[in-house]
Amino acid sequence: MSNPGPAVPRTVADNPSDPHDREVMLKEVLEGLRRHQKELSSKYLYDAVGSALFEDITRLSEYYPTRTERALLERWMPEWVELERPAALVELGAGSAEKSRVVLDEMERLDAGNLYVPVDVSGDFLHETAGRLREEYDSLIVRPAVADITEPLTLPGKLPEPAWFALLGSTIGNFDTPQATRLLCRIVGQMRAGDRFLMGVDLRPGPNKSQERLEAAYDDAAGVTAEFNLNVLTVLNRELGSDFDPQGFQHEAPYVPEASRVEMHLRATSPKNVHFHGADEDIVFVTGETIRTEISCKYNRTAIDGIFSDAGLTVERWVQDDDGLFALILARRA
Repeated sequence: MSNPGPAVPRTVADNPSDPHDREVMLKEVLEGLRRHQKELSSKYLYDAVGSALFEDITRLSEYYPTRTERALLERWMPEWVELERPAALVELGAGSAEKSRVVLDEMERLDAGNLYVPVDVSGDFLHETAGRLREEYDSLIVRPAVADITEPLTLPGKLPEPAWFALLGSTIGNFDTPQATRLLCRIVGQMRAGDRFLMGVDLRPGPNKSQERLEAAYDDAAGVTAEFNLNVLTVLNRELGSDFDPQGFQHEAPYVPEASRVEMHLRATSPKNVHFHGADEDIVFVTGETIRTEISCKYNRTAIDGIFSDAGLTVERWVQDDDGLFALILARRA
């Protein structure tokens, strides 16, 4: 899991009058559900309800990434912002912008810059966030962009220099290595020589980070993450006229060591045929079959250096918490 985002395509709910959006979504969903390992893009987890549920997840005791990343930001942003003096912050997969406020606070304190460009898929959620920020910061200019960072990125207006591009919450983990490299290449394509890239990543299990602790972050005792995962079926029913019964599926989120990632799945508890309005054939499930709804890759320094090298980035600063849970990175164009 990551911030809503990753900044991803609009669902039909954001533009209900456009039948083209529905057709694109239907084609993609059916293609994923017809694979040997059924899967859905994680972007469909983040409608307005899903985005709100994710914010609830970030406040759970089991979900260490948000508070650990925030602590790293609070520790290092005074120094990094003073040294680099960003004039603008572009946040990809902004969500509620809770963590980016740490950067914005330092930009304001040091009079470094006052432009914030939050980029996210959920239009309503994004504009609510923008409205709150305008009330909180007297001089902040907020230019929200409802956009898909898995596609060529168009930002609103010319950015003052230098700008920081931020991808926080280990959002990069929702992409496998080739996808992550392509995503970072698109970001690098927007960066100028003096710009910087700020990213948070969830680290692999280690001496002070057990696999059990990692898995608990994705399968909390209160069942909030299960509700978040199951909500994707409600999204499909609403947007595509499918007839999923969410009660017929169970949430699972194992860590897969050989792939260095957590995989969120929905497991069918009985055989079922699911119909989609406009589809020629039903999607057939046998008992125990799963839909993979999200991957969350975990990293170490070697893995990040490899991905960054392929994307045209160089790590300038790497810091992590004492328990080795999470890392914060500042990078430049290579």
